[in-house]
Amino acid sequence: MQEESFNLEFGGKPLTLTVGKVAKQATSAVMARLGDTMVLVTVVEGKERADLGYFPLTIEYVERLYAGGRIKGSRWVKREGRPSDDSILTARLIDRSIRPLFPKEYKKEVQIVITVLSVDGENEPDILSIVATSFALSISSIPWNGPIAAVRVGYVKEKDNGNEEYIMNPGRGEIELSELDMVLSQTKDKTVMIEAGASEVSEQVALSAIKKAHAETVKVIDFIEEAVKKIGKKKQLAEKDPLFLDLVSKIKKSYGSEIASLIPKSAVKESSSPEQEQIIDAIFETEKTSNPESEIDKKMVAKAFEKVFFGAIRENVILKGQRPDGRKIDEIRPISSEVSVLPRTHGSAIFQRGDTQALTVVTLGSPRMEQLIESPEGEESKRYIHHYSMPPYSVGETGRIGVPSRREIGHGALAERALVAVIPNQDKFPYTIRVVSEILSSNGSTSMASVCGSTLSLMDAGVPIKKPVAGLAMGLMSDGDKYVILTDIIGLEDFSGDMDFKVAGTDSGITAIQLDVKIPGLTIAQIEEILGRAKEGRLFILQKMLSVIPDTRSKLSEYAPKIEMIHIPVEKIGELIGPGGRVIKNIMARTGATIDVEDDGSVTVTGSDKESLDKTVTWIKGITREIGVGEEFVGEVKRILPFGAFVELTPGKEGMVHVSEMAQGFVKDPYDVVKIGDKVKVTVKEIDEQGRINLSMLSGEKKEIRQKQPSVSEHPLSMQFKREKFQSAGRPWQRGNRSAFEKDKPFKKPHY
Repeated sequence: MQEESFNLEFGGKPLTLTVGKVAKQATSAVMARLGDTMVLVTVVEGKERADLGYFPLTIEYVERLYAGGRIKGSRWVKREGRPSDDSILTARLIDRSIRPLFPKEYKKEVQIVITVLSVDGENEPDILSIVATSFALSISSIPWNGPIAAVRVGYVKEKDNGNEEYIMNPGRGEIELSELDMVLSQTKDKTVMIEAGASEVSEQVALSAIKKAHAETVKVIDFIEEAVKKIGKKKQLAEKDPLFLDLVSKIKKSYGSEIASLIPKSAVKESSSPEQEQIIDAIFETEKTSNPESEIDKKMVAKAFEKVFFGAIRENVILKGQRPDGRKIDEIRPISSEVSVLPRTHGSAIFQRGDTQALTVVTLGSPRMEQLIESPEGEESKRYIHHYSMPPYSVGETGRIGVPSRREIGHGALAERALVAVIPNQDKFPYTIRVVSEILSSNGSTSMASVCGSTLSLMDAGVPIKKPVAGLAMGLMSDGDKYVILTDIIGLEDFSGDMDFKVAGTDSGITAIQLDVKIPGLTIAQIEEILGRAKEGRLFILQKMLSVIPDTRSKLSEYAPKIEMIHIPVEKIGELIGPGGRVIKNIMARTGATIDVEDDGSVTVTGSDKESLDKTVTWIKGITREIGVGEEFVGEVKRILPFGAFVELTPGKEGMVHVSEMAQGFVKDPYDVVKIGDKVKVTVKEIDEQGRINLSMLSGEKKEIRQKQPSVSEHPLSMQFKREKFQSAGRPWQRGNRSAFEKDKPFKKPHY
């Protein structure tokens, strides 16, 4: 293919897609540019894998730090390591956008690699990657029912006048001000994928965003279709397997009623039952006996059984309104909850809906426990972190436990997005918050159970969330134009159905949306109906949750660290830190607390108990407070020099009393008036240009002068005194010798 470029204005910015320039051995390759953000998308078609029961599509999203002109921060490892969570989430975003449009019969391996080559910090590479992937698949010979286009939608509403604006492909600065961050992938008439986080927006706002996105995505789809007419290759035909279709027909005819009778039993768990295995074995033996030369193997029998089984579920739902577990179409499974289930954690809860059960645990930490994320755009930090774990025992199976799967990372990110909108600001609640969702039992919608359980555990931990959040998953069974929307789907309805539409939010609005489909998308009318039904279910679940813990606990767990945030003048930061960090290190060493200082003067103090916390806060305030002329203090004498004494006014801040300001009359030696450790009343006399504080002990009355102490040379333990004594006795003097009259006396260090 010769080099050729295609240009389009996309969201008010120039979009360029170039083919035939690089990666010429790939099935298709596209270099895409939006602003100064560039990605390379390569598509490679592999061998036929008819032995697999699924379509072997893999998406790899590769972030290179050089794209942002950065070198990895690690001192020892400079090569990029395993994919970051953000890379995995973007790969899932692309996978969910394109997978529904491949023919079910197509079983060749397809690998799509997206490499981020350049980022400008303004145009996000995820949207560009989806558009470039759609372009690369459309011009290839791979059978695919595209094209699609993707767009990010932001929403801003002015509080003063109520004006609202939907922003297409907002920049990073705009998205920070937006109440909605929604990414959509759409065909010309339907929506295939949605991923959204929001600040309690209404269902109408979300629906309007989807409608307005279509106006933008249709332009891109038309653009891709024009390019396909010019350079696109003829698509392969993905033919249906007649042997498989014949087997499905036989099973449905001979075992249809028996298979349908297994539906209620299969509704209680996601994995296959022994009864299913027995029927599959019987079908396989019958086929082998009747036709020994048949190419049918046990995998094909299992796949045909599944098709008949799922078909029976669909018929029951669409024609009879019967769900696998006997519930009504809009009925939510029984809900039970419990809080404070773990004695030593900072917050914990168990949320159960039907057979789905999630244990969620909250851990609070100091601000320095924030997660640092390194990407081509730079480093950023997260103070709210949500992790999700689904071990094999949750579905009654054995398996490997180790690195979290892409699915676990995706579900954790969805739960995090659902709750981040209600997490209090750092100035109100300065803790780093980590929530872990342990899925104990799984039968559908574990990510939404994680959202509900996490809300309860946050309230149990005393985190002052703005509002409780609940979520549920909606399903769809369709046959042509006929369809039925299901509320709170179980695993069996997810597997046999056409959609998994998750919606989370408060009683005021939506905080997160995630849509996955197995069909070529949803219409606007379907989405509107789904959002309305999801709101009814969410409000019902919230009532059940609040009956367990109606409000956030007023006190934190006794095992949680104690944190207080104070603000100091920016110009005082240097005084708090001290030369080489000596001051702040000394405070932490003596109090046992942890101090975090920000550039804006925010200081966060973390202590294991209230005593160390209060001591540290008092110390910091003393160092950074402004001391004025004329103020009086009762301070401790810390150092004495021949010309005066240094008195500590507040922890870490000293002033000097000159000998002339110690007492009425002449003071030859400061030791005549004070000694180290004395508490003296002083007045701030002046503060010089260098910030040094001069003090006075004179307050009108005459000060008593102590009985004169021996001078340094006259002190019986001084070196000069010892030397003179030894020399007068005619004995050689050495350092460390002690005279006879000293041996019976305990050694005391002199004041000098």
